[in-house]
Order: sequence, then C-alpha cells, then structure tokens
Amino acid sequence: MTAGAAARRIAMATVVVRDYDEAIAWYRDALGFDLLEDSDRGDGKRWVRMAPTGDAGFSLLLARAATPAQVAAIGDQHGGRVGFFLHTDDFAGDHARLAAAGARFEEAPRHEAYGSVVVFRDLYGNRWDLIEPRT
Repeated sequence: MTAGAAARRIAMATVVVRDYDEAIAWYRDALGFDLLEDSDRGDGKRWVRMAPTGDAGFSLLLARAATPAQVAAIGDQHGGRVGFFLHTDDFAGDHARLAAAGARFEEAPRHEAYGSVVVFRDLYGNRWDLIEPRT
C-alpha cells in the first residue's frame, strides 16, 4: 500500500433469499457457515450475516426478497455465472457434506492446475465453485 492510501476491503456481499430461516439452515448445514448475526430490524426484516467457520473477515448478508424484482433475482443474482468461490482445505469432506445437504452439482469434481474444483448450486440455484487450491 502506498503512503497515504486508505486501507479497504470488501466486508460483505448480499445474497437475496426466499426465507431467512431456510437460508440460515442451508448455509449452516451444507456449507458449514457460522451465523454471525441475526438481528430483528422490524417489519419482518432481519440483518442476517453468515461466514465460513473461522473466517468472519468476509460475510454473506442474507436478505429476504421484498419486491417482485428481488424475487425474480433469487438464484440468478449473477446472470447464470458462478458468483461465489468457496476455498477449502478438505475438498472431499466438503463435497460429501454438500451432496448430503442436497446441493446440485453441475459436473463431477475435476482436478485443474490450480486445484480441485466442482461447480454446484445452492438451495436457490446460485452457482458456486468449491475449490481446494493446489499448494
């Protein structure tokens, strides 16, 4: 960082969901994420943040769809592209947990120059890469 430059980082990204509780359960059970915060904001709104266990430096904000446009975006927030990249040091274990939780895999796991990878969809249809980087 250059002298005088501000320190910045992306802290959070929103995932539009159909229901708070079903999303919390899926991200907890399938992805092994921790619930960092679940605060009532009134009028049925909640501030729900989740992150991979041991990594609260970046979190997902689960936001329940409130308008027709938001409902239409559920599961396709990245226009059909992979929108999330989850790194792991236990590819086989995480793949098995995802399979048991009902994740939809688009391919068989493959081994690339950069590591092991598989594309899956979460409970809403958002596309993710599960990656164990090659060390």
